[in-house]
Amino acid sequence: MSKLDEAEIIRIFQQSFGKKSNFVPEDVEILRMNEVTVLAKSDMLVESTDVPPGMKIKEIARKSMVACVSDFACKGVRPQYATISLAIPRGFSRSKIKELASGFSTASKEFGVKIVGGDVNEGKEIVIDVSMFGISKKIIKRSGAKINDIIITSGPFGYCSAGLKIFLNHLKADSKFTGKCRKYVNRPTPRLGFGLRIANYISSSMDSSDGLSITLNEMSRQSRKKFVITKLPTNPEVAGFAETNKIKLTDLVFCGGEEYEIVATVSKHNLIRVRQIAKIHKIPLCEIGYVAKGKNVVFCQENKLIPVKNCGWLHFKS
Repeated sequence: MSKLDEAEIIRIFQQSFGKKSNFVPEDVEILRMNEVTVLAKSDMLVESTDVPPGMKIKEIARKSMVACVSDFACKGVRPQYATISLAIPRGFSRSKIKELASGFSTASKEFGVKIVGGDVNEGKEIVIDVSMFGISKKIIKRSGAKINDIIITSGPFGYCSAGLKIFLNHLKADSKFTGKCRKYVNRPTPRLGFGLRIANYISSSMDSSDGLSITLNEMSRQSRKKFVITKLPTNPEVAGFAETNKIKLTDLVFCGGEEYEIVATVSKHNLIRVRQIAKIHKIPLCEIGYVAKGKNVVFCQENKLIPVKNCGWLHFKS
């Protein structure tokens, strides 16, 4: 197991399903049933690997649903139904069960997703597996980027990565910045409304929760285009934290994870409309680069093109 990471394990399973499975990695699974296209997504939250210190039980429940909602958001599709399967430790108190239930209920109302069933089992720690479903005639795929498209993100990067380093590694930060990071880590906000509104204007998109570098490289690979990054999608206070703690800012921005932003490509013609929608939804839109002929992802820094390799979150490796 030590030689395998999450991606390689998934490939082994895919290969076992045979060539007829025609699997193409996407943020959601596409199930065509006669004239109806059903979209499905499953995501698992495990307490020991996905829950940082200080996260409340209600926040744990909400975050487990956020992961799926974010994947629907970047496809421009509204999720409608969900099932939730739980593993709960023996002796988990009634009050904690009620907190979990309250977290699911609140998230269900927040995102407009009806919880219709699931399962409960006993485990050594909290494990939450959420499956979400929706219907759509089309989705925005990862593979549609076109030459001269502008690369955008629905928000800044680096806060979650910085927060985890503060909470787990006790790095230095003032209280204001720490509080902001905690909000990003404990209460992430999927960009559902924004994703639904821009679906007709973008050419490709992907959720960024595994890390910005992984997202950009996957979109570049599937689109068979070069992604040139000219500006880091981050804020000065993140750069200040990196400088104080002698961390590369590019590592914080590219190599984090748990940041549920939309990464998309859009033509220059449609960019004006996307900017307008971002303003209406109070989205801190970041325009970070452009699509060119070629392959891979590069970051233009001091007139040098530096390769951006996969450095986000992979289970069994990160």
